[in-house]
Amino acid sequence: MPVAESFDHTSRRYSQDLERVRWQVLEMGRLVEGQLRRSLKALIDGDRALGLSVASEDSTVNAMEVAIDEHCSRILAIRSPTAGDLRLIIAAIKASSDLERIGDECQKLGYISAKLATLERPSDHYGEIERLGELVLAGVHGTLDAFTRMDAALALDTARKDRAIDELHKAIQRHCVGEMPLHLTSLDRLLETMWTAKLLERIGDHAKKICEFVIYVALGRDVRHMSLDDVAGEIARAAERSRREQ
Repeated sequence: MPVAESFDHTSRRYSQDLERVRWQVLEMGRLVEGQLRRSLKALIDGDRALGLSVASEDSTVNAMEVAIDEHCSRILAIRSPTAGDLRLIIAAIKASSDLERIGDECQKLGYISAKLATLERPSDHYGEIERLGELVLAGVHGTLDAFTRMDAALALDTARKDRAIDELHKAIQRHCVGEMPLHLTSLDRLLETMWTAKLLERIGDHAKKICEFVIYVALGRDVRHMSLDDVAGEIARAAERSRREQ
């Protein structure tokens, strides 16, 4: 095989390896997004069987994280990626770790949904939890979209929405604490509701972390310990440099 042809083949295979990493992360992300959606449905509908079914899927998520780590390790060992390619590999490893933790939280949500299905339902049918779940689902979906496009601006916009999740989580906690002295016979339900809100808030945090790694890939800058306003400034400056270079 001529040298040029061999180089083209190697380069094409390398590009395919990188694309496979992206695809694996997104496949894992869609799986945990589906887990989250179904665990919320189990809670709202009082579907014990569905809750237990979601909880049983955690081993699949764990296996996907291991597969991504192994694939990334092979690329690091064989290809020695640099610059943007190296950042993509690092982000894939970090993102799969956060997705695995989202899967863990969904497993817990599945078990809680199964338990709550056996208890008396509140008059609002978990309306606030449903609203919080919708915010978290939107955050996870936006995060996966940002990862698909490696879009720093979209990642920042999604990360900003985590504040609304935090605020609603705190409101639910305050409400449940206030209800406890008035409804002593409903303590189990109120405690599980508080735990559900906390799990959803954690999922929002994991999604936000993935957004930070999208920005890292796009800008080449670690923004994990920067304020969102400072991150916005970095994105604006990068966009301006790009315009000048065109």
